[in-house]
Amino acid sequence: MNERPPGQPSVTVRHEPVQARAAQRVEALLDAAAAVVVEHGIEHLTTALVAERAGASIGTVYRYFPDRVAVLVALAERNLERLRHALARVLAEPHETWTDATDAVIGAMVDTFREVPSFRSLRTGEGLDLGPQAREQVAPQFAALMADYVSGRWGIELDDEQHEALVLAVGGLDALVTYAFLHDPHGDPRYLALGRVCAMQHLVVAFGEPVPAAETAPEA
Repeated sequence: MNERPPGQPSVTVRHEPVQARAAQRVEALLDAAAAVVVEHGIEHLTTALVAERAGASIGTVYRYFPDRVAVLVALAERNLERLRHALARVLAEPHETWTDATDAVIGAMVDTFREVPSFRSLRTGEGLDLGPQAREQVAPQFAALMADYVSGRWGIELDDEQHEALVLAVGGLDALVTYAFLHDPHGDPRYLALGRVCAMQHLVVAFGEPVPAAETAPEA
C-alpha cells in the first residue's frame, strides 16, 4: 500500500479548509474513511483506500492528511464533535430530574453508536496509539457537561468527591455502552442496562437523591 514513511507526529488536517469547497472535500474524505473503517477495520485503513472510496486522487488525500493516522485522528475528532452535539442537544432540555437527564444522555450515546458510521470501531479515538500525542480522555469532558447542567437546573454544586463520582459514572457508562456494541450493532441490551445501573449508583453519590426542579410559584 502507498503509505508515507513515519516521521513527525501526524496532525489532524494538513491544510485547514478555509473555503466551502475545501471543507466539503474534507467531509467527503472523512465519509470515505468511515466507510473503509466499517468495511475493513481500523487496522486496514490506508490513504489509498480512502482515495479509492472517495473517488479522489491520492494527491487529494495527501493535500489534507499526511498519513493514515492523520485520517483516523480527524475522523475521531469528527466523531467526538457529533457525540458532543448529541449530548448538548439533550441537555438543552429542561428535564424533570437528573435521572431523566441521565436517561436522555444514555439515549444520545446509544443513538450515536447506532447512527454514526465508524463510531463502533473508532469512537472518539481514545484507543488510538499515537505515542506522546495520546488522545484526551472523554469522560471528564462529558462529566463537565453534566455538572454544568445540574448546576444550572437544580443548583447542585459538586465538591471533589462528588465530581470524582460523576467522572466514574460517565467513564463506566461509556465503557459498558462500548462493550454493548462490540459484537452487536444494535447494542446488547444487557450491557446497556448494566451501564445505566452502574452509572446511577455513582450519580446518587454525585447529585444526591433525584428531586424535581421546584415549580415556579404562581403570582398572587
